[in-house]
Amino acid sequence: MFETDRLLLQKFTVEDAPFILELLNTPAWLRFIGDRGVRTLGDARQYILEGPLRSYEQHGFGPYLVRLKEAGLPIGMCGLFKRDTLEDMDIGFAYLPEHIGKGYGLEAATIVLDFARNELNASRIVGVVDPQNTNSIRLLEKLGMHYERSVRLNGHEEESWLFARAQ
Repeated sequence: MFETDRLLLQKFTVEDAPFILELLNTPAWLRFIGDRGVRTLGDARQYILEGPLRSYEQHGFGPYLVRLKEAGLPIGMCGLFKRDTLEDMDIGFAYLPEHIGKGYGLEAATIVLDFARNELNASRIVGVVDPQNTNSIRLLEKLGMHYERSVRLNGHEEESWLFARAQ
């Protein structure tokens, strides 16, 4: 779907279940995003069916698998989400620990925001982040987003911070 100098971003398929199983069980995912109960390849396939694939069908966008262009290696996800509790679509991202801090997050998020602006005509994009997740906060700020307010999302006891950027 999208290509940058170093990355390919593609829609998820059920064949990406082994990667999803790995990503959703990294310490950062569990701490900052939450335990989704994905413990087996079957769980991972179900997560893909009910999450990314359903979002593509319902909204025309969702999270995308991020791969290194040269090696074809999956390293993370980056995409757009439409939550019932938020008026605006929000950008979300997560990467395997060994690929954090190499600029991949900014590279992928920039092309996703361009897609939101140019293809989806989004007038505003938000990002929701755990206040302790300094890496994600830094990335949102590099994308031109600014802290707007605290929010409490469905199913979360703790407050999150909402960052926003007018397109």
